[in-house]
Amino acid sequence: MSAGFSAPGAVPVTHVTSRDNLFVKELRKLSQDSTAYRKQGRVWLEGDHLCRAALARGLKPAIAVFSESFWPAAPVEWAQAAIKNIVISDALLPEISGLESPARMGFVLDLPAQADLQPGAASVILDRVQDAGNVGSILRSAAAFGFGQIIALKGTAALWSPKVLRAGMGAHFALRLVEGVDSHALATLSVPIVVTSSHHGSFLHQQNLPMPCAWAMGHEGQGVGDELMARAALKVRIDQPGGEESLNVAAAAAICLYASAISLN
Repeated sequence: MSAGFSAPGAVPVTHVTSRDNLFVKELRKLSQDSTAYRKQGRVWLEGDHLCRAALARGLKPAIAVFSESFWPAAPVEWAQAAIKNIVISDALLPEISGLESPARMGFVLDLPAQADLQPGAASVILDRVQDAGNVGSILRSAAAFGFGQIIALKGTAALWSPKVLRAGMGAHFALRLVEGVDSHALATLSVPIVVTSSHHGSFLHQQNLPMPCAWAMGHEGQGVGDELMARAALKVRIDQPGGEESLNVAAAAAICLYASAISLN
């Protein structure tokens, strides 16, 4: 490992070539362990799309990481974005990547502080949604359709895990994220809870939907739990003329959130 400056007054640059380097070991955990961010208090954003999304929201990374081959061509705005730059030999990229084809750069971001639950915010409640891809997709839909708060009940996939981050495609940085919530905390909500179910309630397209509200999306196999179902002010189901029994939870979320968004027009 060697350290230095790329130019007078520039961001410090450290070159790393050993897989036993402490930073490489920590980054490996961040990229491969879904809950490592809670222990380290940092998040690994791999690839230029997530990094651009973070910068667009005014976030400043603690560390920018570049592959050795990409570093000479790295755009100035990325090379000057972080407090410190680390250049890693290309051979180490598979060590720190969660992708089949490792990205050539990434940011280490300090984990944002846990947000307080806002009782009146348009929200999505995640009730033990397990699949990281589903969670990330729901976050994207929430950001797209004006639901600015995500309330993740205990048992839901870790919101800042690498897979959820990749599926979210930058939506994290536009949302208030409240995770590890006990269902009793939902009593503080001042907006009505709306639950979607495969078998209960009236059809979505026949409802006058409240807005703002809190849409509850449940476990992929079990759906919304009984306790949360009992708190619901409205239960709806999505009409499926094709005859399928149920929809993927992320697809259902997109339909429901869109329906709420256009109900304001």
